[in-house]
Order: sequence, then structure tokens, then C-alpha cells
Amino acid sequence: MTITAPASRGDCKQLWSTFRRANPKVRIRDAAEQLGMSEAELLATACGEGAIRLQTEWPQFILRLESLGPVMALTRNAHAVHEKHGVFRDVHFHGQMGLVLDEGIDLRLFMNHWHLGFAVEQEGRQTTLRGFQFFDRHGLAVHKVYLTAESDQTAYQQLIDEFASDDQSPVQCVCPTIPSVPDKADAAIDVAGLEAAWNALKDTHDFHRLLAQFHVGRVQALRLVNDALAHRVAPSSLSEMLHIAARDQIAIMVFVASPGVIQIHSGLIHTVKSTGPWINVLDDDFNLHVREDRVDSAWVVHKPTRDSPVLSLELCDSEGETIALLFARRKQGQATVAAWNAALAALTRV
Repeated sequence: MTITAPASRGDCKQLWSTFRRANPKVRIRDAAEQLGMSEAELLATACGEGAIRLQTEWPQFILRLESLGPVMALTRNAHAVHEKHGVFRDVHFHGQMGLVLDEGIDLRLFMNHWHLGFAVEQEGRQTTLRGFQFFDRHGLAVHKVYLTAESDQTAYQQLIDEFASDDQSPVQCVCPTIPSVPDKADAAIDVAGLEAAWNALKDTHDFHRLLAQFHVGRVQALRLVNDALAHRVAPSSLSEMLHIAARDQIAIMVFVASPGVIQIHSGLIHTVKSTGPWINVLDDDFNLHVREDRVDSAWVVHKPTRDSPVLSLELCDSEGETIALLFARRKQGQATVAAWNAALAALTRV
């Protein structure tokens, strides 16, 4: 696989330093996109000056994160940021799949996407932020763990001392991103077979396999099936459903994914506010930030299960990538919340 070395494109450290002086408020992920580089490449320039490259088998490192005590876990994609407070408890690995099942931090881990890690100390808006940041082979962030006032600072330093790499070069090599494979033509999709298999679903977790079975893209499938299975609603539906959930105290589940992690909030939400293009949930233990202007399509999706149908709100960008998924919270064997289903049914159809 081809590796791109930043040194071959000029002095990354000097480039990043110059950019920050001219654009002090631009976040590193956005800066990386503007500079045509990766976040990991920019972060690595701070090795020896606020960043420490780590070297380990990442599952064993994740198992040790419980020693930190309460932390904030952050997972994001291009248009959504999901922040949860809790402890890395009840961690399990099955091959390349991992689970974190703390009451606060609920994660699904895809370890084949975890390739780089750093301990990072950086100045935030109000205080110094300390924690661990993890990236895929392309230098894209898959997950970040930040210390809180309740975290064990000694355990944090012990992890750094134990897992620091011998290589603290300010240069980070990454693999170039691979263009996504375009969807097959609509005419090539067996829509009748897709709908029949969809109606036969017994578990929502089987939905991804259903899409793979019929070689159909997610948004393409939502668009092709009949309205009883999926129908399009206004992009403003996210704000509407968050306000309803907060007002009526409907316990919900909010999923946001990076290439290597799905992070889940389960429970009530309380404070919903709009700030510019962002719609935000600003609670003590859960923050959500979504760029509403990047929601290209929103869908109400019906999935049959053994217990009862599950209805979700799915938000996608113009490239067909999922921004976030919202469900009513339910336990295995329980029907979904009627108030949630009713609110989804009342959303404006497009």
C-alpha cells in the first residue's frame, strides 16, 4: 500500500505553525482539510511539544483506560460530534470487534481501523485539555478520550510511560484515502427482493447485512423501497425531534460513527439549542453537535423485529454518508415508545 510522507510535500510543521498563526480559531480537523493533509500528520508535528506518539496493540490499551476513572469520550464524523462522560468499564473484544458497555460510555469498536495513537496536551478555550487521540491508517480521527476533573492523573501518566513509542519524530506517514465505490445503477437493484428481505428482518442489527446482500447503498435503499419501509422528511426534522424528546422527556438513543467507532447515547436529553448552523444537545453528561446545513436528506425508517417494529430518524449528507441515527430507547423484548413513533409519523414528508 502506498504511503504518503508529509516531508515530501514540504515542512508540515512549518506549514501548520503558519496556518495556526493566521487562523487561530480553526480546529485541527478543519485545518487538515483546508491544507490537504490529515489530522494525524498535523498533530504529529507536536511530538516532543505537547504530543507523545504511542505504540501498542490497541485492544490492550483500551482495556487499561478504565484506570483513568471518569473521562469524556468523543467520536465524530465530518458533520456530527458526540461527547459522553463515563468510565471505560465492561470492555470486551471478539476478534476485530470490541464493546464498551458502561452506563455512560457505550461504544462499538472496529479495531481494523485503529492504527495510530497519541497522548495529547493542548490549550482549550478555558483550560488545558489532556487525553488520548486515535486515528486510522489515513490519519483520520476515529476516537478521542479526554480527562476530566475527576480523572486519575497518575494513571494517565503511567499509561504514557508504559506505551510511549521510541519514535517521537514530528513526521507522520499515512496512507492516501481511497475513493468510495459508487452505488450500482438503480435498475440493477432487486427492489422486490430487497423489500421482501427487509420485511422479514428479526433484528435491527441485521440491516447492514441486508444492504450488503443486495449490493445497495444505504441512501439508495431508503430511496428505492416503498414508503411503508422508508420515507423522506425535511432536514429540519432533527431539530424538531430533539426538541420533542427534551420537552416530552422521551428517552432516546443517538448514534454517531467514525470509521472505527460507533458511539451511543441512551437516555433523556434536556437542553437543545441552535448556534449558527449547529443544532446542539448541551447536557452535563452528553453533548451532541450536528451541522444542520450539511443534512442533505433525512429519513424515517421502519425496521421489523421479533418484538415490534423499530422506527428511526436517519440523517445523511450529500455523499450518502450517515451523519447520525436516532431511535427511541428500548430494551430487548420491549416495544418502542409510542410517543416517539407518533412524533416521527407527524414529521413533514418531502
